[in-house]
Amino acid sequence: MYQHNRLTTNNFNFFSKLANFDYVLMACILLLGLISLATMYSTDGGKILFHTKSHFIKLIVFTIMMLVFSFINIKYWFSIGYIFYVIIIGLLIWTYLFGIKSSGSQRWIDLYFINLQPSELMKICIILCLAKYFHRMKLENVNSLYAILSSLIIILLPMGLVIVQPDLGTSLLISISGLAVLWFAGINHKYFIYTMIGFLISLPFIISFLKPYQKLRVLTFLNPDRDPLGAGYQIIQSKIAVGSGGIFGKGFLKGTQSYLEFLPEKHTDFIFTLFSEEFGFIGSIGLLLVYSILIYRIIYIGSISRNFFSKLFCYGYGSSIFIYIAVNMSMVLGLLPIVGSPLPIMSYGGSSMLATMVGLGIVLSSKIYHRQIIA
Repeated sequence: MYQHNRLTTNNFNFFSKLANFDYVLMACILLLGLISLATMYSTDGGKILFHTKSHFIKLIVFTIMMLVFSFINIKYWFSIGYIFYVIIIGLLIWTYLFGIKSSGSQRWIDLYFINLQPSELMKICIILCLAKYFHRMKLENVNSLYAILSSLIIILLPMGLVIVQPDLGTSLLISISGLAVLWFAGINHKYFIYTMIGFLISLPFIISFLKPYQKLRVLTFLNPDRDPLGAGYQIIQSKIAVGSGGIFGKGFLKGTQSYLEFLPEKHTDFIFTLFSEEFGFIGSIGLLLVYSILIYRIIYIGSISRNFFSKLFCYGYGSSIFIYIAVNMSMVLGLLPIVGSPLPIMSYGGSSMLATMVGLGIVLSSKIYHRQIIA
């Protein structure tokens, strides 16, 4: 009885925290980090150049940050849910007014040591905020008009700020992350069906407001061969690279599509293409297996958590990670239009890795404090 009472109180000593730490999830994160470093080394032509050095430093710094975050009581993450949301909304407004412009988009804030993309952090923030919102809500009130409208405002506000950057792909991923939390919070499924029907009906209207380059991406997705040396070049080369990998791949540092510079942006959103060419179908299945274990552990941590906040965050974040992986891999295989969705941990990019590690830190905190009650 004493042991049970001790574990259900807020007094967690260091050794009990170590005992509750999820070493399987940590092993998956470290393994993905090592794979990403090897792949980044390959993108630099088998040399330790800028991308490899930068990715290594960010991986080390953000992994240490994740470990620090994991030992912070989950009650703290609950307490800052709304504050975090307001801060990121403020950063999105700042980005719109004073952000760095690049390739026709204004998505970044110059922090000297990193060009921060607040929209990446919003992917985590939206889950944290909605998990806090629904934590104390009675089940009979979840489907009330007030609850639904409030949660939609929480989702639509950052969506609008990201769309005007413009970044349609990230705004859609933010909305999907938020909708995943609503699903697990107990929102009636009929509302999701109504939303989908409404989206399909309004699709022609939405397309009419797309910018020319966004319309071109959709047309290229439908028929890449219409402009094989222009808009369709990247996706055609990506599919050639993946297909040429075969069953066992061409071998580490032997990917011809990548080394002969046929494949642009291979270190960012198209990192899976390079990996698949060098390690083939078997290597790709292995990578998917590691991701599957990672997602399973996140969902498992949610299932054993005693507080609803941790459950909602883990379920929402696990679902989001699955969606990010599915969208990225579908994109490089030509199954979806190019939307600028990085592959978690693998792709080069400080903001993406920062957001991923913050999310994983909160998940690990949920595991360490899975017996924690949040009133």
